[in-house]
Amino acid sequence: MTRDTYFITTPIYYVNDKPHIGHAYTSIAADVLARWKRLEGKRVFFLTGTDEHGQKVEKAAREAGEAPKPFTDRVSQAFRELTGVIGLSNDDFIRTTEERHYAACQALWRRLVAAGDIYLGHYEGWYAVRDEAFYGPDELTEREGVKYAPSGAPVEWVREPSYFFRLSRWLPELLRRYDLPEGDPERISIAPETRKNEVVAFIRQGLKEFGEGSPKLDLSVSRTSFRWGVPVPGDPDHVMYVWLDALTNYITAAGYPSDPERFAAFWPADLHMVGKDILRFHAIYWPAFLMSAGIAPPRRVFAHGWWTNEGQKISKSLGNVIDPLDLVQRFGLDPVRYFLLREVPFGQDGDFSRKALIARNNGELADTLGNLANRVLSLIQRTCEGRLPEGRPTEAAAALLEPALLAADPRARAIGARKLEELPAVLTAYLDAQDFSGALALVFALVRGGNEYVTQRAPWALRRTDPAEMAAVLRDLHSALRCYATVLQPFMPGTMARLLDQLGVPAEARHFAALAAPLPAGTPLPPPSPLFAKLEDSA
Repeated sequence: MTRDTYFITTPIYYVNDKPHIGHAYTSIAADVLARWKRLEGKRVFFLTGTDEHGQKVEKAAREAGEAPKPFTDRVSQAFRELTGVIGLSNDDFIRTTEERHYAACQALWRRLVAAGDIYLGHYEGWYAVRDEAFYGPDELTEREGVKYAPSGAPVEWVREPSYFFRLSRWLPELLRRYDLPEGDPERISIAPETRKNEVVAFIRQGLKEFGEGSPKLDLSVSRTSFRWGVPVPGDPDHVMYVWLDALTNYITAAGYPSDPERFAAFWPADLHMVGKDILRFHAIYWPAFLMSAGIAPPRRVFAHGWWTNEGQKISKSLGNVIDPLDLVQRFGLDPVRYFLLREVPFGQDGDFSRKALIARNNGELADTLGNLANRVLSLIQRTCEGRLPEGRPTEAAAALLEPALLAADPRARAIGARKLEELPAVLTAYLDAQDFSGALALVFALVRGGNEYVTQRAPWALRRTDPAEMAAVLRDLHSALRCYATVLQPFMPGTMARLLDQLGVPAEARHFAALAAPLPAGTPLPPPSPLFAKLEDSA
């Protein structure tokens, strides 16, 4: 059963350092989906925020000469400010140091206890402070006497009292839910497929090595070695494992446990957008916690790839961390948003290149979309007294009225769109699969077709030979531009708002359903102005 709500989340970002390009990438992708679903008419809840507990934060605060709370206040504010810089439309910004979150964590813990899935024991194993995670011996490498996790973080042997969660009880159920058919309400979708295969292989290897129900598969969910965290109910010597605390943010913000009506409207989450490095926590531990507590797990988890910088791995030691604030200041917000989701198929690793960003901006945004808008709107100004002309379908406009014909992707052809107003339905198939690059490639194939149509139909020549045909051609092109601007709003909201202004589209007619209602002939159009500036590589 479909619902009229849509709940999408970013990970909550860890406050041991300032924001970087990876944070912006995940957030912009989630923002595009949130904006898209609003244009579809859904009631959207888009959540982001900061993860502020744990040994790593406690250590970073100490090194900064601050207590944990003032430290997290300062760094969290940098992430809050990032939401404005990169143009996010988030509905909430959650901090795990908020009282509402403490209440949700402790309520969830009590339900895990009531389910019989929490027990007290001791844990010993290889622990990476940087990752806030334990690793098995087979996952480690050793260099110069130091052992390292797969993430590159050093590990140390830790032994301490700990509460455990009976993860072993839920692993078979997780495997069952991963394999349910699309549309089944119990299905947990993990994407891309390669990431799902990694998760399944990890679980099956554990079950094969230790056996179903083995306590060796259970998860340590409390710590006594540090104090900066959510206290365990009934045992103040323990604080909750930072990942149990952090993951709970999603239900906290959705209204758990204080607002059951809101929680019922938005939960389960439609999509958790995460980096591939934290997929295991979101696809295994989190749904297991929820199922134990009698709460539905999230519907879908998508793990995207990582960026390199001009071919090099990004790291503070190399001094090549990409600051999204500097990037936006230098190149502009919408070119950056467009590039990040156009350059690399979402889910794959990609290389950030300033030359590539400039090439996308100049070749696709300025020379293709900007050129089409300027040509069409300038012609309407000169030949139609700056007013929207009367229109009628023309045979030569087939490429504009049947956008699926330009698509090489079988998903677009299968939908069989035959009118411009059906383009959002074509693109929704891409967006629901988180194929941002594919969606943008299709739109810009259509925009290139629009430029070819202008050249072929030569409305400036028709002005002398057939003014009625000229008006129809310009009306076709105006309708096409309106459609392209409408579907590109989630990707480039500021620039597309300006284009829709120039097209004379009122604010209340910028959603997808409004495309079926033509603007009245005679609508006054303002003189066009450039949408995109050409960029130069000054590095």
